[in-house]
Amino acid sequence: MTAADVAETRWEEAACILCENNCGVLLEITPPGDDGRARIGRVRGDKNHPNSQGYTCNKARELDHYQTGPHRLTQPLRRTAAGTYEPADWDTAIREVAAGFARLRDTHGGETIFYYGGGGQGNHLPGAYAAATRGALGSKFASNALAQEKTGEFWVDGQLFGNEHCHTTGDWEHCEVAVFVGKNPWQTHGVHRARTVLREIANDPDRSMVVIDPRRTETAELADFHLQVRPGGDAHLLAAMLAIAVTEDLLDNPFVTEHAEHTDKLLDAARAVDIPAYCQRAGVDEQLVRAATRRIATASSAAFYEDLGIQQNVHSTLNSYLEKSLWLLTGNLGRGMHLHTAFQPLWSAHSSRATPVTNTPMLAGIVPCNVITEEILTDHPNRFRGALVEANNPVHSLADSHRMREAFEALEFLVVIDVAMSETARLADWILPASSQFEKAEATFFTSEHPANAFHLRHAVLPPLGDTLPEAEIHRRLVRELGGYTDDDLEALLAAAADVDLSQPREDDADGLDAFALTFLGWASELPLRTKVAPAVLYEVLGPRLPDNLREGAVTFALAHQVALRNAKEVANAGFIGDAPKAGNALFRAILERRSGTVFAIDDEDVDPNARVIRDGGKVNLEIPVLLDELATLADDIDPVPDSDWPLILAAGERRAFTANTIFRDPDWRKRDREGAVRVHPKDAADLGIADGARVRLVTRAGHAEGVAMIDEDMAHGMVSLPNGMGVDFPDGNGGTVTGVAPNELTSHDERDPIAATPHHKHVKARLEPV
Repeated sequence: MTAADVAETRWEEAACILCENNCGVLLEITPPGDDGRARIGRVRGDKNHPNSQGYTCNKARELDHYQTGPHRLTQPLRRTAAGTYEPADWDTAIREVAAGFARLRDTHGGETIFYYGGGGQGNHLPGAYAAATRGALGSKFASNALAQEKTGEFWVDGQLFGNEHCHTTGDWEHCEVAVFVGKNPWQTHGVHRARTVLREIANDPDRSMVVIDPRRTETAELADFHLQVRPGGDAHLLAAMLAIAVTEDLLDNPFVTEHAEHTDKLLDAARAVDIPAYCQRAGVDEQLVRAATRRIATASSAAFYEDLGIQQNVHSTLNSYLEKSLWLLTGNLGRGMHLHTAFQPLWSAHSSRATPVTNTPMLAGIVPCNVITEEILTDHPNRFRGALVEANNPVHSLADSHRMREAFEALEFLVVIDVAMSETARLADWILPASSQFEKAEATFFTSEHPANAFHLRHAVLPPLGDTLPEAEIHRRLVRELGGYTDDDLEALLAAAADVDLSQPREDDADGLDAFALTFLGWASELPLRTKVAPAVLYEVLGPRLPDNLREGAVTFALAHQVALRNAKEVANAGFIGDAPKAGNALFRAILERRSGTVFAIDDEDVDPNARVIRDGGKVNLEIPVLLDELATLADDIDPVPDSDWPLILAAGERRAFTANTIFRDPDWRKRDREGAVRVHPKDAADLGIADGARVRLVTRAGHAEGVAMIDEDMAHGMVSLPNGMGVDFPDGNGGTVTGVAPNELTSHDERDPIAATPHHKHVKARLEPV
């Protein structure tokens, strides 16, 4: 697509890229202005999208702030000896980047080349293509944002159900009780049509909502039960709720007998809980806790959503265990909570590997974010020496930015692929400019609905800016330069692809795809390296046979076949019938043709809930010894000693109405709370002599920052918060500007969960001072 293709205003199907829901939207694409750039104008919800059904929140209306602006990179940049950057052509960039990584690979081994990426909230196809570059390099260690959020939950899923791919999701449309633990869907979404669904639950007298959160959030305002837990008291509260369910005989005993095993030690641990003391420690009235627990346990179905409020907090992995144990023991597997079909797993199925320097377990197969600096800043021979960072900004988004900068500066070779000059890019040896998410075909693998799961391959709707390239093309060129495959390797595939034409819909096998599928499957099985570089090969061979605005979707051909093999019955339920090659091809064709997304799998609702549990015997395992040991230690923390040096708890990274993530660098999109205020409870503000709107200094172990105070009676006493997405620099024509506080200037890499190593972003010891 070129600028000439945008000759007149038109509407295009796309998706919002600002949270995991990726709601379908219709974008008004306007012709190029004086700067020669087409823009995104009005934004509407796409009623044909199978998940969002026309729903959007306020953030989608501001997508042009991501697409258009002086923050965009337009050409490859190489660091000079003076530390500045100079432009370069793509041939030079690919040659020198490949040579830099090859030098590390050949000298120290490919495992010393670290990958941080896999895509942001709306772009996961780059992660698939990066797998080819990593395969050519022998790069074995990778990480992304999941490793500072969800890996503890994934690991608990693996212990319970037998595999970390056994991920659960709630049926929010139909559950009788919805439970949100450390989650505010009104702002963070995670539930499709979140605000509509929340209102539906709140307005239905036969349904209830339970919210566990220190702050009276917008979701808590709608709840029947708001358990306003004291910061850091979530584990005590969840343990008390589990103990109430056990001691009041609220368990679904027939369900537990049929579907679970190894329950005795967990039940004994629950009976040992001092319920009044634990409720007091959590800061929630015991009778309210009992009432909420009874409502959950006696409902026909209860759906739970745990999120960062407990996953980036003290006892985070234990919190996941307690929350899941509560809904399992009350009989909600297969009722309110379901093991669902995924289009493509976002994490590994096992946790048997460890990091090379600190020997830290890699839950879900990824390096914990909080140990990355320790894997670099050392003289260990197996340390990370080089890194490829893609569509991510770890220097800003991970804990302890000071130390993270030191670590990335210490790398022998750093390459960043991104759309903007991020804080991480400023440390790179090479910066490779990527086309935006609206200038190439793109998709997300956040497919966690029930019973129908949808996948949306979005078309390119704008021409690429400047000399940018889609990540698929960048990785294809790198793999070629690294010798990952040659023309001879492609001979059979190119011959088979000669008859493939997917530029428009055709009946049956008139497009030649069935014959190509058989050739490709045989080709990939011949040599192990071929599987590793297959994404780049598919892009080169099959991509040109796709419509021009879908070329980067070539890798979904392999992914469609994989899901058809893994989940044949569920894929057939969605209408893709036949043996694996035919079903996979039919699904791939539908993905290409349905511009608003396609339902790729429908889970059976009347199936035995244990059918997806893959442990021997098919029953859920409720005994996790290391977490039972941690549960026993909660009794020693009933009456914590106040820390006079750090009297407050900072919750870093709160999602608010006008915060999104760091791809939104232009502060003009924020209509209120422009600076990202420090929320503080009125009593704490009064004690400190702080007025609303006053300048304050927030101090933690890691550092300090200045901001503006917002007195908020909905905050928990003793707690302050900062929003996410702030503190990034933006080129404004006057030397640049930084708005708000970068939260990770105040967080510490060594404050983390003992099992998952996830950070304590929501429990940072702090103090607040007037300026």
